[in-house]
Amino acid sequence: MSEKIQKVEVVGTSETCLTFTIHGEGHTLGNALRYAIVKNPDVEFCGYSIPHPSDDIVNIRVQTLKNVRAVDAFRKGLRDLAEMTDAIREEFVCVNDNAMSL
Repeated sequence: MSEKIQKVEVVGTSETCLTFTIHGEGHTLGNALRYAIVKNPDVEFCGYSIPHPSDDIVNIRVQTLKNVRAVDAFRKGLRDLAEMTDAIREEFVCVNDNAMSL
């Protein structure tokens, strides 16, 4: 499996409240990443939006408690989501040789 490098832009003036724009993605990553980020007890708010249905851009807004940087919560969410997908991949392996490999 090849890794795809994504372009991520960060917008905001506060270290505890930032918007991350991920290019080349949509609802699948947006909702899963929002879920992973919001499970962090240091996160007060996390939401995502797609600016326009024909755009492959996801905006993820992260607001954290005063002592936690939003960029750190975003990175933790990415790591947590990667761990979740690895666990799912290990649990549900294809046993049919003709099946699509994960």
